[in-house]
Amino acid sequence: MTQDAYDLTVIGGGPGGYVAAIRAAQLGMSVACIDEHAQLGGTCLRVGCIPSKALLESSRHYDQARHGLAPHGVVVGDVRLDLTAMHQRKSQIVKKLAGGIDGLFKQATVTRLQGRGRLTAPGRVLVAGRDGERALAAKHVLIATGSRPAPLAGVALDGDRIGTSTEALAYSAVPKHLVVIGAGYIGLELGSVWSRLGAKVTVLEALDRILPGMDLDLARNAQQLFEKQGISFQLGVRVESVTVAKGKCTVRYSGAETLACSRVLVAVGRVANTEDLGLETVGISPNERGEIPVGDNFATSAPGVYAVGDCIRGPNLAHKASHEALTCIDMLAGRQAQVNYDTIPGVVYTHPEIASVGRTEQQLQEAGREYRSGVFSLQASGRARTLGETDGSVKILADAHTDRILGVHILGPHAGDMIAEATAAMEFGASAEDLAHVCHAHPTLAESLGEAALAVHRRAIHLPAAR
Repeated sequence: MTQDAYDLTVIGGGPGGYVAAIRAAQLGMSVACIDEHAQLGGTCLRVGCIPSKALLESSRHYDQARHGLAPHGVVVGDVRLDLTAMHQRKSQIVKKLAGGIDGLFKQATVTRLQGRGRLTAPGRVLVAGRDGERALAAKHVLIATGSRPAPLAGVALDGDRIGTSTEALAYSAVPKHLVVIGAGYIGLELGSVWSRLGAKVTVLEALDRILPGMDLDLARNAQQLFEKQGISFQLGVRVESVTVAKGKCTVRYSGAETLACSRVLVAVGRVANTEDLGLETVGISPNERGEIPVGDNFATSAPGVYAVGDCIRGPNLAHKASHEALTCIDMLAGRQAQVNYDTIPGVVYTHPEIASVGRTEQQLQEAGREYRSGVFSLQASGRARTLGETDGSVKILADAHTDRILGVHILGPHAGDMIAEATAAMEFGASAEDLAHVCHAHPTLAESLGEAALAVHRRAIHLPAAR
């Protein structure tokens, strides 16, 4: 068995792993990146963020062609769904991006190894691949193995009628009735896709609200909009079992209640991929959620072993993993770097989109923090009017004494793009007044951020009711 030595060995080729590998190579380190899949990019690229957004975009076009173009004076005849072509487009996007990472590895001289990476001792990793085993010695080891869909007690997945987001990205036909268990961003995004394509969609959620952790007002308003789109919700219910007979599913919940459907999507969160990594060989003990404990510099309890992304604390977000990876590698290289977890945005790519950064009103109230709130309705936005998409609002929360922005929450078209300005403002410690004084181009949706900032002090120009 050959043994190669590297400055850094990365286990995992997703948004945390491949970004770390490239960054380390840029800084002069010799790097190997191990991933067991043929395509790099991790869950996000292969069966997560990218394919879901491709289907969201395609299904939105289909829905617009059927229902949304007439007010614009565009008359469309018979509209037909070609689901096979939709899936092919999705797959081509994934293939192109995965190939792009391969190209970046070659350019950066990162050694790519396909197989299962496992720690055997401090600074030692064994790679089990199709061509046998290969031992690596490394000065530093970074674990970036991501996460997988969380199971639900009492519900056995069969990979067909009862599945996770992976299966829901590849249905060969539109389900007649899809039941989604879980009203988080994954369930709502994929529920939206299949609802637009013609499925009856019912969402079951154990909590009394959708989108836990996001601004409550926005979540309630979003639910009303989803209901108008045809998605139905049953909140405060607990699913106890799902059975399949003759190709039909029966969902049992909250005691004696049952619901018949054609497919079930289990979307109740994600859990860390930390099994079979040899963590015990170097004295690392994951917590009760399977996450690897790390310090502020992403170091584990084992010398020379680090971890980032979904397999450590925090929200399961691809951009969080990438940001942590960049920071971790910069720290290893002796550079100044840090992650500000208060300015990591979250986006739900439904229609309208929902985006958030910083604290919610509920979190500020629980912490006893005094704050002011400024809200601007997109009903008063000229750009939203021209788009024909006036459902939604921008909310800015600022400290009552210092005016520093504490949180921004957006419901509306392109919210995922708009949140970038708010994130940058918060990263630089901006006040609501600072943001209000930024000159925004007209007519744009971004003007709504400036108006919401003015509304914090009851000075919004285009919203008389806020004065």
